[in-house]
Amino acid sequence: HTPMYFFLLNLSLLDLGTVSTTVPKSMANSLSNTKAISYWGCAAQVFHFYFLISTEYSVLTVMAYDRYVAICRPLHYGTIMDSRAFVKMAAAAWSTGFLYGLLHTANTFSIPLCQGNVLEQFFCEIPQILKLSCSDTYLRELGLIVISACLGFGCFVFIVLSYVQIFTVVLRIPSEQGRHKAFSMCLPHLAAVSLFISTGFFAYLKPTSLSSPALDLVVSVLYAVVPPTVNPLIYSMRNKELKDALK
Repeated sequence: HTPMYFFLLNLSLLDLGTVSTTVPKSMANSLSNTKAISYWGCAAQVFHFYFLISTEYSVLTVMAYDRYVAICRPLHYGTIMDSRAFVKMAAAAWSTGFLYGLLHTANTFSIPLCQGNVLEQFFCEIPQILKLSCSDTYLRELGLIVISACLGFGCFVFIVLSYVQIFTVVLRIPSEQGRHKAFSMCLPHLAAVSLFISTGFFAYLKPTSLSSPALDLVVSVLYAVVPPTVNPLIYSMRNKELKDALK
């Protein structure tokens, strides 16, 4: 019932949903020795994946603000991060992610596809779908991707600035025990953010000279499967309450 654990609950649901969107279908295809997915199944996969991924990024951004208030303004923490405030933040993150997924899905699947029906990927991914386009209308989707990239960069700058403020305050704490406690509060979140952003940036911003079907597949696994799988380990290993609960 505290903000940190409330956001961890949201993050856990998002991680579970992200893995469930891509992995079960891929496993089912492997077991049945097929590589097929229906058109509407592909559309559903695109919507849920981008909805959950964008919501997770928003929740991680809100969690950076939570850590900032907890460490830089501890006396005001109860006033700023009351129950209504963090519920509203979570609701805003989920609503933004839903709108983001809906816009991308509607844009992508309104584009006529004429370059075959083979995706060089283990799940339906927008860049791979756009490669099958035979119309200039794909520029509309590219425009939405550019806007999304700008918003994503804005969140990234917000997270970086939050941690600059946090580390500035932490390094001024006179006691070593106090510094260690503050770092312990922040390191799991920082590790989760770093893993999420680094894999996503490499997947979408890597040079075209490095692009190949095998590498694209590996990179997609890195950003679509690894972060949501590793996040629970990151938080449980660094969190005393979670370790006590597991025991």
